[in-house]
Formats: sequence, C-alpha cells, structure tokens
Amino acid sequence: MSEHVDPFIGTGATDLPAPKGLAATWWWPKPQVGNTHPGATHPFGMVSASPYSGAYPTGYGLYDFNTEGVPDLLYDRPVASGFTHFQQSGTGAIRKYYNYFRVTPMLGPLDDLGTAWDLLDEVAEPGYYAATLSSGVRCEVTVGPKSAVHRYTFPANDAARIVIDASTGGLAIPHSQTVPLKAHLAMLEPGVAQGEIHVEGVPLAVHLEVDAPGWRQLLWYDRRLMPGGTRLDFDYIRPTTLRPFGLMFMGPSRAEQTVEVRLGFSLRGCATARDNLHADVGSIQATFAGRRDHTAATWRDHLGKVSIKAESDDQATVFGTALYHSLIKPCFAPDESPSWTTEGPYAFDICTMWDIYRTQLPLMTTLFPQRSVELAGALLSICEQEGNLPIGYRMAKGADRFSRQGSALAHTFFADLCQLDLPGIDWDWAMVHLEMDLRRTYGEDYLVHGVAHPISHTLDLAYAYHCTAAIAGKVRDRMLAQQMRDLAQGWRAAYDPGTGLLRDSTFYEGGRWNYSFRLLHDMRARIALTGGDEAFVRLLDRFFGYGAVPVTQPGVAPSVAEMDAGYGLCRFEGLNNEPDYEAPWSYHYAGRPDRTAEVVHAAVANQFGTGRGGLPGNDDSGGLSAWYVWATLGLFPVAGQNLFLVSAPAVAESTTRLPEGELSITTTGFEPVEAGGPVSYVQSIAVDGKTLERPWISGRELRHIRNLHIELGPRPSGWGTRIRPPSTSDPLHPTGGEA
Repeated sequence: MSEHVDPFIGTGATDLPAPKGLAATWWWPKPQVGNTHPGATHPFGMVSASPYSGAYPTGYGLYDFNTEGVPDLLYDRPVASGFTHFQQSGTGAIRKYYNYFRVTPMLGPLDDLGTAWDLLDEVAEPGYYAATLSSGVRCEVTVGPKSAVHRYTFPANDAARIVIDASTGGLAIPHSQTVPLKAHLAMLEPGVAQGEIHVEGVPLAVHLEVDAPGWRQLLWYDRRLMPGGTRLDFDYIRPTTLRPFGLMFMGPSRAEQTVEVRLGFSLRGCATARDNLHADVGSIQATFAGRRDHTAATWRDHLGKVSIKAESDDQATVFGTALYHSLIKPCFAPDESPSWTTEGPYAFDICTMWDIYRTQLPLMTTLFPQRSVELAGALLSICEQEGNLPIGYRMAKGADRFSRQGSALAHTFFADLCQLDLPGIDWDWAMVHLEMDLRRTYGEDYLVHGVAHPISHTLDLAYAYHCTAAIAGKVRDRMLAQQMRDLAQGWRAAYDPGTGLLRDSTFYEGGRWNYSFRLLHDMRARIALTGGDEAFVRLLDRFFGYGAVPVTQPGVAPSVAEMDAGYGLCRFEGLNNEPDYEAPWSYHYAGRPDRTAEVVHAAVANQFGTGRGGLPGNDDSGGLSAWYVWATLGLFPVAGQNLFLVSAPAVAESTTRLPEGELSITTTGFEPVEAGGPVSYVQSIAVDGKTLERPWISGRELRHIRNLHIELGPRPSGWGTRIRPPSTSDPLHPTGGEA
C-alpha cells in the first residue's frame, strides 16, 4: 500500500463532501482537522522531521490553538522557518513540547532567522518530505529510527548557510514555547558537532555531521556570531534569560550545490547519539539517498502487511494513508530511557492511550506482535520506575497529566497479549504492577465508594478488573482472579436502570450518551439492564440519528449556545471524537448486525476522503485511522477480550499478512460502499470452508484462519441474530454465572 499513501491527508481543516443519509445527522464537536503532519517518519521510529511554521499542534501547518469547531488560521498558505524534529501525529493539546533542533537553510544574514518562507512544490511520501522555500532553496528530509538526514540544494550565493537553532522548541503561539533548562554545544572537528539540551526534564542529545567542505562553522548566541569559539555552555536557563543560540555552517554555494546534514539523537548523551547516527546511516558521507531508500523499503514492508482490492484510486489512497498513520506511533527507542539506566525496551508518545487502546494497539498486536511485547516491557518499566502505568506518556518527564481522561487503560492491552500467549513477558512481574495500578487516583474511589466520577472511570476500572482477572488466571492465582472478577461487576453502578444510560456525571469530552455504548465484558447484562434487546436498540437508533433531520456542524469559534445545542442532540459524533468509536458494534450484542453494517458503512463512505481535509477530526496517534482500517476489512477488535466482531467489509477482497500466515477475506455479492448508496448485509460466513453462524471470531482463531468468506446481500438476513458475542454472565462462559 506504500504507493497509495498521501501524508498530506489530515493536515488541513476537514473538507469532506456534505454527508448523505444517516451520517448527515451526526454532530462533530471537536476540532475539525486531522492534526497530522506530512513530515518524514519511520515506522514506530523515535524521530520525525517536518517543516516548521510553529502552528498548532504539530508545528506544521496553518492553524491557531483550537479545541472545537473549525480551526482559525494563523497563515493563509503553507510556510516554514526551518525543519524540526519530534512531532506528534494527529493529537490535540498534548502541551507545547517537541520541535527541537530547528535546521534552516538561509541565504541572508542571521538576523533573518525565524522568517516564515513560503513552502512551494511540496512532496511527501512515507519516509520522505521535500519542498522549495520561497528563498530559492530546495529542501529534502528523511529519517532513520534514531536519526534524520537533511539535504539542501542551494542557488549560487556568496554566503549560503545552514543554521541549527538549539534553543527553539514547542510552538510559535502564545504560551507554547519550550525553554531548555540547560544546554551545551561543541565543535569537534570540521563538519562535526555535538550538543545536548534539557527540555521538560529530559536530556536530548544530538550528534551532527555536515557535508559542506570548505565552509566555516561557528557558534552563535543572541543572533551574533562567536568566531573562534568551540564550546557554548549554559548551566541554567530561565524563560526570562533565554536568548537564541546554536550552530552555523556557512560558505559560498554553486548553483545546484547540495549540502547534507545528518543528525543522530539520543536521550542518553552525545556519544550514544553519535553511535545511533552511524548505526542508521553509516560513518561515510553522502548518505541521504541510501537512508531514504532504506526507510522507504521498511515502510513498504510494514504497509505491505495489508492489501485490498480497492474500488477506486481514492479508496486505495484513503486506506493506504490510514494504515500509514496507524504505524507512526508509539515511538520506540530501545535502550534510550532517560529515567533509568538499564537497557531494554523503551517507548514514548503513547499518546493518547484513551484513543489508541481500542483500535491502534490491537492493530499493532495483530500485525506486529513483537512490537506489542516490547511496548508491554516498556510500560512495566515505566510503572516500576515512575509509579504508574501511564494514560498518556510523552518524551517529557513529569507526573501523568492525563489521569482525568481515563483509568487503567493499559490493562486492556495486557489482557490481549496474555490471551494470545505471546512470549517475552514476565506475567508475574506484570501482575504485580497491574494490580497496584488499579488502586491509584480514581481507583481508590472505586474501591471505597463503588463508583468513580467522571462516571466513565467506573467503566474503565470495572473493565480493567475483568482484564486483570484473565492475567491472574494466567499466573494461576485463582483467589486473586476471583477477587478481580467480583470487582469487575462494579460497572453496574455506573448505569441508571431507569434510562439505560450512564448516570449524570462530568465527562472528558462528549456526554453520557457518547460513553453509554461502550463494549463491556458483560454486554448481556448491560442490555438486560436497559430492558432487553428492543429497548437497547431503540436507544442506539436514537443515538445514531435514525429518523432524525440533518444537523449543522460548528463553524469557526462556535458560541457557547451553539455548542450546548449540539451536545443537547445526544448524538453520535461521527468519529470526530473518540469516546464512541466502539458504539456501532454494540448492535451486534443485541442481535442487529444489520444496524452495525448501516452505521459503519455510512462512516466509511462519508467521514473519510482524500486531500488535506480528508479526516473528520484529530487522528489521535492513529486511533482514528486504525478504526478505518478495521472497518474496511469488516472486522472490529473488542480490546481486552481477544475477539473480533465481523461485519460487512468495505472492499470485495483483502489480504493480511499475519505472523502465522496470510488471512484472505473474500466476498460474493459485494457492492461498492458509497455515500447515500445501498448497504451490503452479511448473509453467511465460511471460515476455511466451514459455516460460521456467530458474528465473531477469537484472536487465536484469527491467527490461524486462512480464508474468511463473506456472502453479502442487499437485505438483512438472520445471520448473527441468534448467537451473540460472549459476555461474562453467559451460562456457558468460563467465568460466567447464572443466565
């Protein structure tokens, strides 16, 4: 799928055709922009490199800070003041960090540093970005797992220069600059330099090699050159005393002369940064093409894990890009932890767990299980060293600032790994930290009062106890497993039997309707609490807008009254926001897979497109894109339960390369999925030639199935209406009770 990737998708404000049918009734409260960037990335790599305008939230693009509606403009065209490293992918307000070590090719004096030049002729593909600045310099960047390589093509000029600003960071909007606490820079030999800055408690080191024979190299401070200086040291920097500083390489350029800048990074000092650079690009010059080719090949391998028979070039582009965005984060940086000295797995940008645990992490576990094992090891080390399993974990040090968003979400991830019996995890070690983590922050309220507010945390914690019970069984602690199962019943306290919805509470984004249709471990009892299948389906139908009139979406700077009226609709947010990602598949548990097909096909056809405005909301570290990947394949992971719900796919055929072999999903009676078009419903399913009556398969089964054949038709059938996905209160469930 590599040739179909368009990294520009999601970099602009949402610009999709007017939704048709059911999708026209959905309301989008959150920022209508994907918040992605088109810069060079490596699959799950530590480093990214992107043009820097200082705009919110990645540093690339046009937009000011925004939390709802259409984002307001900072610029009316793409601009950049240079190229920075370490960008988020698709998140919202994950504070102001990153965009370190800005590299700027210049033809004017140092005083021009910070000028926002127009970006012309932009090109982006997996692992590569290029553009021409309006100054006339052609710029190209690529990356390795722990490095970046820049190549600049200059016009003829008497004083061309490459300027590295070590003091910049964050964003160029109010209250969003990152100030280094201390720093040092050193010239080592011609064309070679090193440096380290401490930003938000983390030491970030760089080793630079610049291929510009005959050019001078100088340090600079406060936009003034320091001829003859070889070191620049700052033991302590305050925001009030910060002055820009960095390195510069300058000299005459011939027309079409190229200069290559290679940067290795490390969180463990300059020597390791040098080793990382040489491991990624070798120790010889002129390595841009080689690094680009190697990263492109790695992307081809990763993106080649899934192939589809697309109905159009646009569908291939949307799918290929969704898969690409799903494989950028988390950032794996083995042996790089700045918080402990032992070697081993380390990862950051696990942002945001409340978005990715439902869709993106299950995709990584399915396609790259060893990556998930590495992430599990990193999470356990983080918990052991820093005190908790994080809800959101960035490069920056400091307490987990995201506890209000969710509770104990890592437990879901661990439960899937446990049930797959993947090697490489010490489950006794894991069990200690998983159990302890259940008692932090909102977990104490849950244990003492039986409920935690925001009420969604009650669901989080009850589900985490269910997931941890499975792991306790893995380590053969039967007493603890039963204790966990008992505590997992606490989800009931979150619901009001009179309405079938969550009780009144505060919520992080969305409202009680958005959180009321999560896929719990006991959906059988959840539906019974509402009054049975028909009552549950009526609630879902209202939520998804069946019979409702089309709505108007928020615009730029929507008023409080406008937002309150929208929230008052109590409506599905059309994948513009993440709390109700799972809700369409709730119909499966009420015996209505036909409704699942209708909602999912409406979302696939209306909420995703090509071009910069092709996403309905923040991509959330690939959480949204992974949703699209699963929906297109006709599967949805029930995270933490090691099972996949099956529905009508959005393509006639697909092939997925799993570690155990290829899984092909084929269809008969397929009709293209189009906005306002007919819906295809599952009529029957065969697994390797044998009939499958139930609308789900287990994670273990998925690894060994070679063909899943789905017969589709224009009208709902009886398939999936009799046998429901498993619930813990099922009479035959291994841990279930009475019916």
